[in-house]
Amino acid sequence: MATLARLQARSSTVGNQYYFRNSVVDPFRIKENDAAVKIQSWFRGCQVRAYIRHLNRIVTIIQKWWRSFLGRKQYQLTVQVAYYTMMMNLYNAMAVRKALEEFAEMKEREEKKANLEREEKKRNYQARKMHYLLSTKQIPGIYNSPFRKEPDPWELQLQKAKPLTHRRPKVKQKDSTSLNDWLACTSARSFPRSEILPPINRKQCQGPFRDITEVLEQRYKPLEPTLWVAEPINELKLAREELRREQWVRNVNDNMFLPFSSYHKNEKYIPSMHLSSKYCPISHKEQFRSENPKKWICDKDFQTVLPSFELFSKYGKLYSKAGQIV
Repeated sequence: MATLARLQARSSTVGNQYYFRNSVVDPFRIKENDAAVKIQSWFRGCQVRAYIRHLNRIVTIIQKWWRSFLGRKQYQLTVQVAYYTMMMNLYNAMAVRKALEEFAEMKEREEKKANLEREEKKRNYQARKMHYLLSTKQIPGIYNSPFRKEPDPWELQLQKAKPLTHRRPKVKQKDSTSLNDWLACTSARSFPRSEILPPINRKQCQGPFRDITEVLEQRYKPLEPTLWVAEPINELKLAREELRREQWVRNVNDNMFLPFSSYHKNEKYIPSMHLSSKYCPISHKEQFRSENPKKWICDKDFQTVLPSFELFSKYGKLYSKAGQIV
């Protein structure tokens, strides 16, 4: 009862305390709620981001596997296409080579056949030309010798061949039966005429003669001279003359200079154009330097020419050639 009495006595102050305490706690509660919301949002964001990273990693792995599978399939298709292309190229090349070989064989067979036919025609023509060599009952031919066991194949060829006959083409005469020919008396029926005599049949000489083309080819064959006839006899002389001509072209002066000989003694001196001119040639002294005799120290002029060498001063006096004075 005492407790109840105390509570009743404090009832007026409990309401105020309750209101005051609630008013003080509300800001802290709001602050704690905001903090809890932030913590929960951050934690849930971390969870979501981790889950998204996990999904991204899984999707990347799945894409890798799928793209590798597609790449392998594409590579297999590319390899198969390349293999089929290579096989088709090989097959086409083999088919082309086979066709070319067949074409070459066909051409070779045709050429062989043509050569055989040409040789057969030539043999038949030769057999027809030599038909007169066929053996008879009385006289054996040259291809049917009695000393042989079997006759020569040419004997059988001559038996099958027919003799060669040369026939001249007949000249056709125009028979004009028009009215104008009758009136002009140009027709053969207008006046009786004697018949034209038949041409004389000149039989060709029988024998193993060659064709005219072969004879003409041999007759007009170009000349093939031998080395002895083709090369000139005086080839060495011509070569020396050619060498001498080339040396003469390269020379500047044709006259040979012989200092120690009497070859040039009897030759006439040919003066230069400067000295042989008639228009008062200038002396060398006036040409190269001016002289003033008033300034001379002595009566003689300076010696401007060097003395001659002893070797050339004795030229023609001491040297000799074969015991003669040069």
